[in-house]
Amino acid sequence: MMGAQGLVLSAPRGWLWGAAAVAALGVLLGAWRWTRGRAAGQRRRRPGRLQRVGTVSSLFVYPVKSCQGVAVQRARVTPMGLQSGEMRDRFWLVVKEDGHMVTARQEPRLVLISTGCENGYLTLSAQGMKKLCLPVKLPRKNPVQNCRVFGLDIQGRDCGDEVAQWITTFLNSEPYRLVHFEPSMVPRKSKDIINLFRTTDEVAYHDCSPVLIISEASLEDLNTRLEKKVKIQNFRPNIFVSDCSAFEEDNWEDILIGDVEMKGTVCCGRCILTTVNPDTGVLDRKEPLETLKSYRLCDPSERHIYKSSPLLGRLFAVDKTGTIQVGDPVYKMIE
Repeated sequence: MMGAQGLVLSAPRGWLWGAAAVAALGVLLGAWRWTRGRAAGQRRRRPGRLQRVGTVSSLFVYPVKSCQGVAVQRARVTPMGLQSGEMRDRFWLVVKEDGHMVTARQEPRLVLISTGCENGYLTLSAQGMKKLCLPVKLPRKNPVQNCRVFGLDIQGRDCGDEVAQWITTFLNSEPYRLVHFEPSMVPRKSKDIINLFRTTDEVAYHDCSPVLIISEASLEDLNTRLEKKVKIQNFRPNIFVSDCSAFEEDNWEDILIGDVEMKGTVCCGRCILTTVNPDTGVLDRKEPLETLKSYRLCDPSERHIYKSSPLLGRLFAVDKTGTIQVGDPVYKMIE
């Protein structure tokens, strides 16, 4: 009985020490797992391994389609593209009075308009023009316009006469309007543009995909073949990646950046917009497109997708939203 009693009396003390040790081990193990998960981008939904393939060197948001992009250090990745504060990627669009889109393909000087966002206002600036500020949240009295983007219908709320006159004056063009896509509006289906996208992939005024990724090495490879080098601004990516080989992004399927998961769908077929000089707003019509065509055409089996367009960069859909920043590792997820 004494032995038993002694055991009973000493048990609480031993139990407490044991529990503390187990708890401490659990905390350390949990911290190790969390750190390992943060460092390696651990995923629960798709077990597999991660292979580091690059590093985010730059991030760009283009609030107004075809106008200058804004370089940011950090961005939220939503199902419909990048967002930084109240700037959302390609959520504003220049249109003709009948609602048809206007891009730098038709008005190359659009690339000379710089954009930004300050205290709830979208800002537009250009040489020789007074800086213009317009509210991100437009008055409900502003009419909603039916627009056409690459043959598909989409709405936009008119941003008013002042900005319409500002854009028309700067471009010295026919009358144009600016419209804004609002969350309550119905987005376009990426699948209606390129059938390889899923029915859940949607965009506002993007060409067809929420995210475009290009590697520094791909741009450098192109520039070795050009008499006059071009800038990344010619190609308007959202995510610019370093530490990988040229055109390696062509083969990225499922990738992880920060806590964001994205699915590579198709390469980006390049058009005449790439020949607009981002510094002068002059449309060349030839380079760098002609050089790209000399070595970056698709395989004949994929001509039904890309036709005669050369390829540079890859288009991604968003599987899991989150935040990314410059310096983040880029991981390829391997099942």
